[in-house]
Amino acid sequence: MRWALVRVCLAVTVMVVVAFAVPLGLVVKEMASDRAFSNAERQAAAIGPTLSITTDREQLSRAMLSTDAGLAGRMALHIPADDEASELEIGRGRAVHDELDAIRELGRSGILKVLGGSALLAPIALDSGTISIVEVYVPDADVTNGVTTAWIVLAGVGIALVVGSVAVADRLGVRLTQPAERLAGAAHELGEGMLGVRVPEDGPTELRQAAAAFNSMADQVVQLLANERELAADLSHRLRTPLTVLRLNAASDTARRQAPRTGTPPSSGQGAEQSTRVTRPLPGRHRWPACGAFSSAAPAHPSALPYGAAAGVCRGA
Repeated sequence: MRWALVRVCLAVTVMVVVAFAVPLGLVVKEMASDRAFSNAERQAAAIGPTLSITTDREQLSRAMLSTDAGLAGRMALHIPADDEASELEIGRGRAVHDELDAIRELGRSGILKVLGGSALLAPIALDSGTISIVEVYVPDADVTNGVTTAWIVLAGVGIALVVGSVAVADRLGVRLTQPAERLAGAAHELGEGMLGVRVPEDGPTELRQAAAAFNSMADQVVQLLANERELAADLSHRLRTPLTVLRLNAASDTARRQAPRTGTPPSSGQGAEQSTRVTRPLPGRHRWPACGAFSSAAPAHPSALPYGAAAGVCRGA
């Protein structure tokens, strides 16, 4: 359950990070591009006041050099010919004439893809009624400036979130699984006969309820076993007295059955033993008890005769 919780938390966190990091990375890239082209538009607009005053090459060159793009050689001016002057090109241009004419007809700024980057073309109206074009070159490095760093930061934040969520999920899993493991271990110990085992009632509500139910069950098992032991002891005690009575009755019955053979009813087992000893004949001869007559013949044993008959035999001898 612990690792299942960790996997679930990991999957959810990764989905959340991807859902936020990917769009945010695209937004960062778009913001970097907008920043680069906005800077190019500001530098192109800085030439507008000079173009509205003069079209002199030297003055326009000095105005271009006052900008960052002009100093870097990324700005160009395209002034068309009119009745008083011929066409004027200042700086290194990267756009072709057809593209310049399209921007003049469109009447608003445009961005063209050129070799190694992009070109911002900004139209500016002159006093003569013609439209000049200010071209600012924006390399790809400026368009993606800071994007890689931002993506690395986003990736690091995402990884940190994933690792942190996994760590938190692991701690939560330990908190959830430890009571369950204790409950399972206590159940095994109770099954092995350790009746004194109990489970501490901690953890989530469900596990606390399960621990309380287990402890109650263990108490009931102990109570039932104690009741069974008491019942077994009581049953043994109850059976001991009737068995003793039966044994005494059996001995008494045996003595009563042997009493007619001796002439004196015995009162105990010793009387029965004595009667048996008196009626035992001597070896080689037969002597009747209570008389001194001996005979080599073997008459019937007096025990086979009634009590009075045996006495008469002795008197007759």
